[in-house]
Amino acid sequence: QNTRKLVKDGYVTQKPVTIHSRARVHRKNDAKRKGRHQGIGKRKGTANARLPSKVIWMRRQRVLRRLLSKYRDSKKIDKHLYHVLYLKCKGNVFKNKRNLIEFIHKAKAEKTREKQLNDQAEARRIKSKAARERRAARVDEKRGTSSQEETPVETPAAAPAAEKKKKEKKPKA
Repeated sequence: QNTRKLVKDGYVTQKPVTIHSRARVHRKNDAKRKGRHQGIGKRKGTANARLPSKVIWMRRQRVLRRLLSKYRDSKKIDKHLYHVLYLKCKGNVFKNKRNLIEFIHKAKAEKTREKQLNDQAEARRIKSKAARERRAARVDEKRGTSSQEETPVETPAAAPAAEKKKKEKKPKA
């Protein structure tokens, strides 16, 4: 009651709250975001203390693994290539995402090239087999016509000659 009277009479006044502005802090943080005040003279901790290499590693692994799973889900890579690349990522083969994408493109190109070459070789094999069969049929036909005239007796010297002809006509794969 006594203090109320003093306040009312004007002998006691309430001091204003002291202002504690954060404007300067905000301004400095904006500058730091731009890279100011971050020079060698302002650093106290080691580079690893400021941004641990483990954190960098985890970020990189997560980025690469996310990309791999995205590619696998969208059928850009099969599960076998996924597994190989996953282990390569874990083994620190890829420096960044771009390197991994480059490697994937190369691997896919190599795979298609290999498949194309295999298909060509298979076609060549089939073609040569068909030619061999036609030749054998022709030879049998000739022998059949000649055997009707005379007795079919195969000389041992004629067999190696026929084999030699087959060896000569074989395509080089």
